[in-house]
Amino acid sequence: MTSTRAVRQTSVTLPGLDDADLDEVDSLEGEHGRLRDFRYANAGLRELSLSGAQLMDGRVSTLTTQRARLDDLSLHSVEFSGCDLSGLRWADSKLSRVTFTDCKLLGSAWENVALDDVVFERCKLDYAAFTRLRSIGSVIFTGCSLREARFSGSDLSDAAFDECDLRLTEFDGGVYHACDLRGNDLSGLRGVGALRKVIVDRPQLQDLAEAFAAELEITVG
Repeated sequence: MTSTRAVRQTSVTLPGLDDADLDEVDSLEGEHGRLRDFRYANAGLRELSLSGAQLMDGRVSTLTTQRARLDDLSLHSVEFSGCDLSGLRWADSKLSRVTFTDCKLLGSAWENVALDDVVFERCKLDYAAFTRLRSIGSVIFTGCSLREARFSGSDLSDAAFDECDLRLTEFDGGVYHACDLRGNDLSGLRGVGALRKVIVDRPQLQDLAEAFAAELEITVG
């Protein structure tokens, strides 16, 4: 049975996994760069490097790396939980029906990554850099910390943020049509001018005014 995760009007289709179908693996390499129906857990790695691989129908839990480089990956129906991937570099990839739950992604860098039915829940994404991140399907950030994170030239149309820490989060250009920012304190945002056609509640207009005033270094006398 397919399950979903919703924040207001934004609904994400979650990975449909059955633990009985998953096999324990000791690497994410896979045969011929393809890994399916897997469970990868409790690994502490100095370095994780994957390129040109496909990961399908699997769980990755309590994985810790000192250095991670992921490039040209295709992920479908994969769950990450309790992982520490701080400093991660992820580029030129597509993620479909992928969830990140209780993960540390501090200082991570995402470049040219497409997201389709992806959820970040209770994740630490402080200082993360999202460059040309694209929501080609539903995307949800809920209960996440995004302090001093930066979205550059990204397309987060129809995405939703809910109860996130957005202090000094910066939006540097991009497209955010119908991006739902309700349920968040917006007073500490940077790059407010880029947020054209987003969705907010009426009380949040004061938050945006404060953010805009701070950006223009306006002094209220």
